[in-house]
Formats: sequence, structure tokens, C-alpha cells
Amino acid sequence: MPGVADRVVVVTGAGGGLGREYALTLAREGAAVVVNDLGGSRDGSGSGSAMADQVVAEIKEAGGRAVANYDSVAEPDGAANIIKTAIDEFGKVDGVVSNAGILRDGTFHKMTYENWDSVLKVHLYGGYNVIRAAWPHFREQSFGRVVVATSTSGLFGNFGQANYGAAKLGLVGLINTLAQEGAKYNIKTNAIAPIAATRMTEDILPPEVLKNLTPEFVAPVVAHLCTEELQDTDAVFIVGGGKVQRTALFQNEGVTFTTPPSPAEIAEKWSEITDLGAAKQANFNLR
Repeated sequence: MPGVADRVVVVTGAGGGLGREYALTLAREGAAVVVNDLGGSRDGSGSGSAMADQVVAEIKEAGGRAVANYDSVAEPDGAANIIKTAIDEFGKVDGVVSNAGILRDGTFHKMTYENWDSVLKVHLYGGYNVIRAAWPHFREQSFGRVVVATSTSGLFGNFGQANYGAAKLGLVGLINTLAQEGAKYNIKTNAIAPIAATRMTEDILPPEVLKNLTPEFVAPVVAHLCTEELQDTDAVFIVGGGKVQRTALFQNEGVTFTTPPSPAEIAEKWSEITDLGAAKQANFNLR
């Protein structure tokens, strides 16, 4: 049945690489797609309309529905206009795939504030800006699907990517909270950590690895996360090279002290505190 048929999905950073494949796949499955791309370089500099226009042309040539948008997700006004484009062109918005991103790698001791700030603005603030603009529509229609692009760099760390990793894990915290706030409105929020050969990874992974990591392996998972049937929320999936995995936080039973312990008592119990041998998936909620 429906899947994403007749749904309207915004895909940011959809002018190339993974975002392009997400847009093409969603359109093939029957969704109308807002193809957003600033058209800049990998580090976020520059802009242009050609990349988004090309993807829209591909979708339309295949009989699908799409419209281009060139706004920056890093600014609230730009994000608002992306969602406005969906409303103006297709009358509604049902899903957001927050995929736009840039890279400004460098070791932490050499990282400038500008490079830290720019990456956080596009990835983390960009995710917030676009989802926030779509959120009232999701609540009003009691339906919404959110997919954010996290990364193994955020989940596990990666040398030289402190800015990128911090932004990417921040998005996981965002969808975990939004899953709770959106539950009664049928809003499902999930994250995907894609591993694929794109201009973002072309000089990070060796060629023999990249050749097996095509975006076509990732896009079907993203499309599924946008479907009407989806019931999963606040989940994180690592996807690449044909493998689809769910990853999650785990916690052990820990040690309970009846009185405030001394540092020596903490040290004495440290091996027990840190042992994850019998850990279970974490489910921590203050409410």
C-alpha cells in the first residue's frame, strides 16, 4: 500500500551524492520531492542552482514530481523558505530528510572557531531549522517523518572531525527528544549513519573500499523511514555496502552506594562500574 505514495518529502543537500539518491528513490516510490541544495562546494563555499535543477530534471524525466530549492539550511529564514516551497508547490509537507552537510576537517588543536561554527550551523542548526519549520505542519496533520543524517564519526569519533562528530551526535540527541514530543502526533524521528562513496568521503576511504559503497544501498532505508507504515522512532541505523544495522546505547547494572562514596571506594568498584558484559539497551527517561 501507500509507502510514500502521494507524500511530500523535503530532502536537503539533494543535489549530489546520497541526497540525490534519496530524492530519486523517494520520487520513484511515488513521493513529491523538494530537492534542496545550496549548490556550494564540499566546504560550504559558493552557491548555485545547477545541482538541484539537474536532480529535478531527472525526476521529472522519469515521470515523477519535484521542485528545486536553493536556500541554505544554516539560516532560519532559508529553512522556512524550504518548507514554504513544499507548501506552495504541493500543498503540504509530510517528511524531512535532513542530509545537507559540509566538511571542514582538522585536528582539534588547529581548528578555528569559524570551521567549528560553520559545520555546526549546517549540520546541527540546519537540522533544527528545517525540522522546526516543518514541525507545526506535522502536528496539525498528525503525521510526520523525520530522518537525520548522523555519522559513525559522531557515534564513535573520528580523528580530525571534532566539529563534524559533535554536530552529528547532536542530531541523535535531537531526534531522541523529538520522538517523545511527536509521539501523540504520529511523528516518527530516526537517524541514519550512511557509509557511501560521495564527494564527502572520496579522500577519506581507499578506492577499493569506496567502489562497494554506493548510495543506492542507503537510499531504500531512508525511503522506508519516510513511509506511512513505519512505527520505529528514536532509532539509529548504520547503512552501507549492503549491510543495515541498528545501533543503540547500552548500560550495565552499575554499582549502587548507600552513602556518598570516597574516591578510593569508587576506584575499588571501578572494574564493576565499567564492565559492560551484561549490559542491556538503555531506556533512560526522567519523566
